[in-house]
Amino acid sequence: QVQVVESGGGLVQSGGSLRLSCVASGRAFSINIMEWYRQAPGKERELVAALPTSGSPGYAEAVKGRFTISRDNAKNSVSLQMNSLKPEDTAVYYCHAGVTWSPIVEQSHRLDVWGQGTLVTVSS
Repeated sequence: QVQVVESGGGLVQSGGSLRLSCVASGRAFSINIMEWYRQAPGKERELVAALPTSGSPGYAEAVKGRFTISRDNAKNSVSLQMNSLKPEDTAVYYCHAGVTWSPIVEQSHRLDVWGQGTLVTVSS
């Protein structure tokens, strides 16, 4: 099928920057949208940024002006540049890809594909 793998998490001081990357792989698929979610301890998973294949990026209010989502459609990848990080940005960040998977010509499935998550820790 299709899988996504994230990379780039780590520990950074408040005010610092990190860049997360995510690559989708598999066969017979096309990407409709790629998104970044995050889940902080004790909280629900929330959408951080989204970028449709044909469309404009969208951001959660909490990260507007600090985070930038970008894609390389040729490489089926998405990145999240995170600047001016705050301790409240500490979370596990997940890549999500909404894909159309067509294993054979007569079949077409819409799938939600999630990565394993990467931990971002921002120290004060």
